[in-house]
Amino acid sequence: MTERSRPAGPAHDIVDIIRAKRDGGRLSDAEIDWTISAYTDGRVADEQVSALLMAIFLRGMSPGELSRWTEAMLASGERIDLSGLSRPTVDKHSTGGVGDKVSLVLAPLVAACGAAVPQLSGRGLGHTGGTLDKLEAIPGFRSALTVDEILDQLERVGCVICAAGPGLAPADRKLYALRDVTATVESIPLIAASIMSKKIAEGTSSLVLDVKVGSGAFMSERRGAAELANTMVALGRDHGLDVVALLTAMDVPLGKTAGNALEVAEAIEVLAGGGPEDLLAVTLALAREMLDLAGIDADPAAALQDGSALACWREMVVAQGGDPDASLPRARVVETVDADRSGFVTRLDARAVGVAAWRLGAGRARKEDSTSATAGVVCLAKPGDEVRAGEPVLELHGDDPALFDRARAALADAFTLSDVPEPLTDVVYERIGAPREAPRD
Repeated sequence: MTERSRPAGPAHDIVDIIRAKRDGGRLSDAEIDWTISAYTDGRVADEQVSALLMAIFLRGMSPGELSRWTEAMLASGERIDLSGLSRPTVDKHSTGGVGDKVSLVLAPLVAACGAAVPQLSGRGLGHTGGTLDKLEAIPGFRSALTVDEILDQLERVGCVICAAGPGLAPADRKLYALRDVTATVESIPLIAASIMSKKIAEGTSSLVLDVKVGSGAFMSERRGAAELANTMVALGRDHGLDVVALLTAMDVPLGKTAGNALEVAEAIEVLAGGGPEDLLAVTLALAREMLDLAGIDADPAAALQDGSALACWREMVVAQGGDPDASLPRARVVETVDADRSGFVTRLDARAVGVAAWRLGAGRARKEDSTSATAGVVCLAKPGDEVRAGEPVLELHGDDPALFDRARAALADAFTLSDVPEPLTDVVYERIGAPREAPRD
């Protein structure tokens, strides 16, 4: 790692900085540097930074302010140096959704094609699942790795999915916790800075963003999702990172499962050359973008069919202490939600499914809460499918029978049945970033 790169600079008056932003002013580079450094070091109080975050939420930030804010967050900690790897580096970040197990497939898939994929991931909060929670359903899997272990695994295996260390962008950790309790999470500049400071700190040279749009996503409207994507693409370029973003659908759960062990099993199905069409489509679209940025001319679909992606998955699991042959944990209680009439499924609300999985124990309300590996929801029918009256549409998995009533309540209006099917829409809406280049030699 490299150490933080900018000194704290001379002291400023935090009250003047709050007032300036409250009144719509532009913060100077020196003011931003000092604010982030002073808050990270505990020299500025939570209530003062809370006021500044609300001023930013209401007033926004100019592109220059946002770029400097992100740089100051980077400078608050260390950066991983991946320049010594023999493979080109590329990563992917998703803004989160229901059933989004894409990272589990994507990292070994792109690694099997020749790239190094350093996936520093997080845990779930609320109705969206966390990649680390899913992987820890595998017996023995270890998500806390040292930098040396990360570098060694990237060189030997080509991919790693683990937790970000406390030394990477520590300012973000403090700011995110504060935003969570001050109703300032939804600020696009603050979201963009949070995501990009961590991704730049991890040292990858290129990045593909999966920005989810729909009821199960953080951004429910396409316009806001596009604004966030454009903001993050610009931030990446400001910091020397090649970035492309895809806007992808999240009105319906991705794949058929929402829940930790359930999603691991489905990811393995895709790695073995099968899996649901929507999950496969999003995964391959992201993989092609990642390989293009890495300058690798390879067909990711072929890596799924010839077994090389699955082999890379197994290597990654073993390298992180897991047993790829161990049985995944299963729920003690399984119940169904049945169709009350015959018809075609024309709507399946992703948020409702995510909330039900959360209430069954798959998610957490607070970061310190634990999760259940077995809890979740299986979508037995999705839009376009025909069901008969009395047939199951959803399957609820959990270990605590007392949690099922609240999960069922979340699903009371989760799906719609109609006499005729509705045409299915694409799962990849839009690409944001530089035009694709021809494959490099």
